[in-house]
Amino acid sequence: MPVPDFSPGEVLTAAAMDSVGLWLVKTQTVGSGVSSVTVTGAFSGNYENYKIIYSGGTASAAQAMAFRFGPSSVSGYNTNYNYVADIRLYGTAAQTLLFSNSATRWDYVGESNANVNQINIDVLQPNLPKWSIYSGGYQGINNSGTTGGVHKNAFAYTDFEISVSGTLTGGTIRVYGYRD
Repeated sequence: MPVPDFSPGEVLTAAAMDSVGLWLVKTQTVGSGVSSVTVTGAFSGNYENYKIIYSGGTASAAQAMAFRFGPSSVSGYNTNYNYVADIRLYGTAAQTLLFSNSATRWDYVGESNANVNQINIDVLQPNLPKWSIYSGGYQGINNSGTTGGVHKNAFAYTDFEISVSGTLTGGTIRVYGYRD
């Protein structure tokens, strides 16, 4: 199917709009000097799967970013996170394998540093009473790799939190829903 091409003033038909596969659900600007950012109302019954992108801004140091579902009133929001990050240093074969099968969040979903904060992950079925899954790439200032995991709690979440050990300043978090 070709990419839809819309013109200013054009009347959009249902068929034209149905051909759009990714819809912006939420945009949130990150404050200054914060160690965590909570994005509310990100997940709903409108979409089963989501793309989350965080770009721009800076951080107090090069550090991995972590992801946790919310709100905290939903049972299991901070238990049973399983993940693997396979990260390699640029220019070498050196590998770091990071993992957990019982964490309180998904660590290594992205990196923040003095030049940019970045997350680019897909999150599957976070608003369904099923296990949620994520996958994505990890790009840092000295390394790159893949990351993914499963949250082994069957609860529906609407929010998420991004956190770091230091601080973040600026940038924008965008949440997109995949059209089924």
